[in-house]
Amino acid sequence: MNTRGINFLHQWIQNNVPETAKADVVLIHDLTHKLFADAKALGIRRDEIDDEVDSLYRTLLNWIVTFHDPGLLE
Repeated sequence: MNTRGINFLHQWIQNNVPETAKADVVLIHDLTHKLFADAKALGIRRDEIDDEVDSLYRTLLNWIVTFHDPGLLE
């Protein structure tokens, strides 16, 4: 388990996923690229994050659907 990777991921999502985010493929793609660029700038390798989640896409999508676009769950 890579605590640094998962801690970074959780903190990054809380700080960078806009409250107005919708479940949109392009947005999630852009967020993914920004996340990895920010991680790299801090010396965190991509595999430190990838090893902690089954799918980063699904992780971001679930966060958005659960906290920012709950209408999709109805």
